[in-house]
Amino acid sequence: MQYNAIHRYADMSPRKIRPFATLIRGRTAEEALELLRFVHNRSARLLEQVVKSALGNAEFRGARDIEELIVSESRVDGGPIMKRIMPRARGTAYPIKRRIAHIHVTLSDGQEEAAD
Repeated sequence: MQYNAIHRYADMSPRKIRPFATLIRGRTAEEALELLRFVHNRSARLLEQVVKSALGNAEFRGARDIEELIVSESRVDGGPIMKRIMPRARGTAYPIKRRIAHIHVTLSDGQEEAAD
């Protein structure tokens, strides 16, 4: 069975979060939390919150072995971009793009692979 958690409109660029999403993909949920806990980075904190939420969803839905859950999917998509303008010299303007991310984490217990 799969257990999902999504953090939409995270106030950070997807490019900054993706390396940590690839770091935890394929690992157990407890190991992923330990990896993210010792990384001093704001994007690791955001991803850690989403993994904890997915673990809470699994516990709520009655997962048998929470210790054996595997991060089967961790992806970061781009959200809407807020476009602003920074005034510059001689009446010109430079664009500022505030990027926003959607973080998706899916935990699975590995029974789908055995059933296939």
